[in-house]
Amino acid sequence: MHDKIFMSASRPIAVLGGTGPEGFGLALRLAQAGETVIIGSRDAKRAQDAAEKIKERVGASTNISGSENNAACSAADLLVLTIPFEGHAALLKQLKPVIRPGSIVIDATVPLAASVGGRASRTLGVWQGSAAQETAELLPRGVSVVAAFQNVGADLLNADGPVDCDVIVCSDDPAALQVTCGLAAKIPGVRALDGGKLENARILEQITALLIGLNIRHKGHSGIRITGLPVAAYKPA
Repeated sequence: MHDKIFMSASRPIAVLGGTGPEGFGLALRLAQAGETVIIGSRDAKRAQDAAEKIKERVGASTNISGSENNAACSAADLLVLTIPFEGHAALLKQLKPVIRPGSIVIDATVPLAASVGGRASRTLGVWQGSAAQETAELLPRGVSVVAAFQNVGADLLNADGPVDCDVIVCSDDPAALQVTCGLAAKIPGVRALDGGKLENARILEQITALLIGLNIRHKGHSGIRITGLPVAAYKPA
């Protein structure tokens, strides 16, 4: 089971696109939580430099490294996608041969119109319904896809202190969903919530565009909190 495997502290997490603001912030927070992290990038040197920057912030003993995307992917069975949407499909097709059977792919991609010269505060239409559903279509059978972390801004992740935000997690695989909730809850201040099936990822992506618009309008770093649920609804680490 995915959740039993995740309990191993040595299980590496590959953050693909980890040299960008969102990916770097997630890699930083996971490293601070004591996870083994591999930063993936098209450029291995950039990935290694990013890993060194995180070591400088967290400590020299931090278990973090950097490598080219394919190498990072082949070294882990828990993958986090933090890439711009314009490169989404191409990277998935490139990685498909090296993704291990039984892997979990957590997709934080948002198809923002800014990627094609439009406004960042609206999303593009995706044939499959969402970026995460596109991921599920492009990857081999037996790979579990999870949508999460779209609504946590890079500024919040890269800052010091707790992150005042809930992370809604969507997947068609209940075990992969629980693994991802546990991972999200390791970030101080974050509460993780089961958001249902993967098809709900389209809603998360639309919320991201709304938050970006609010940040632009009000010059802030907004996140979301879900109120009125019982304590048991929020998944612990």
